[in-house]
Formats: sequence, structure tokens, C-alpha cells
Amino acid sequence: MTASTPPIALDLPMVDPLPEDTQKYFDICVDKLGMIPNVLRANAFDVDKLNAFTGLYNDLMLAPSGLSKLDREMIAVVVSSINKCFYCLVAHGAAVRQLSGDPILGEMMVMNYRVAPLDPRQRAMLDFAALMTTASATIEEADRQGLRDVGFSDRDIWDIANVAGFFNMTNRVASATAMLPNEEYHAQSR
Repeated sequence: MTASTPPIALDLPMVDPLPEDTQKYFDICVDKLGMIPNVLRANAFDVDKLNAFTGLYNDLMLAPSGLSKLDREMIAVVVSSINKCFYCLVAHGAAVRQLSGDPILGEMMVMNYRVAPLDPRQRAMLDFAALMTTASATIEEADRQGLRDVGFSDRDIWDIANVAGFFNMTNRVASATAMLPNEEYHAQSR
């Protein structure tokens, strides 16, 4: 797939030309990542939607939090693995490999996080994200207390829930539109 290949199965071409601020953002992506992630290209048919997506993503994944960037990427992978979201598994699996420095951990997370050598804090966080993905209506105070018992604050629990909720939503959009991951992700941090 090339940069000219549509990132999704819908005919929604990017705004052309892009507004100056959007073009600057895309240029930063190219400088930092070597590409424009296809999820951004897919949303760029409507700059307001793109800005809403990137604003929420950047807040959840990059803003100050008791969760590390690796924690948040691990949540993204666990949720995406349960949902079988090809785009997010490839993109966020690459991020786990890069942030952890461990390609084996990245593969374990993509396939089945339960086989990965996780500490109790990570296990509780990911079990909660998995429960949110498969049966959110069953979550009770005991589930939240389990997170507190391994050191998460209530604010951290809020962040875990929001990252998991965001990826549950984006997984469904990516799957419904046949979003393709950028080829570059496949070889990263291996």
C-alpha cells in the first residue's frame, strides 16, 4: 500500500488543500514517524472530525497521567486484540514493541496478554480493560477496588476507563471501514 492508496474502503478523500494547521500537523507526523498514520488520513475528509479525533487521542494518550505511555498503549492493544482490530493491533503493537524495547512482549500482547510476564499492576489494569471491552455492564466496586489495591488512584481508573473506551470506539470504526495500517508499522521495533 502506498500513500496514495485510500486508507479505508469508503470514498472519502482528504480535504485538498489541507488547512495550514492540519498540514503542519501532518508534516510533524512525517518528521517524527516517517509517515502520516492512516487513521489521520481517513479522518481528513472533514477537518472538524479530524481535529476532534486528534484532540481526544492526544489528551488520552499523551497528556499527563498516572498511566505511562506504555500502559496506555498496552490498554490499546488488549482492547484491540479482543475486538480483532487489524489496524490498531498493528499500529499499537508497534508502539508497545518500541516503548517496552521488547518485541516479544509486543507479540504476546497482540496475541494474548495473559501469557505476557506482567507485574500485578499491569495485570489488574489490563484485566479491567478486558472486562470493560467484553462486559462493561458487569463492572462493580470490587473491580475498581482491585485497581486501587495495586496502586491506582481514582484518577488513574478514570484514565484506564477512558483509554479502553476510546479504543473500543475506534476499533469498531476501523473494522467497519476496513482501515488499513500503514505498512511501516509492521517492521517497527522488531
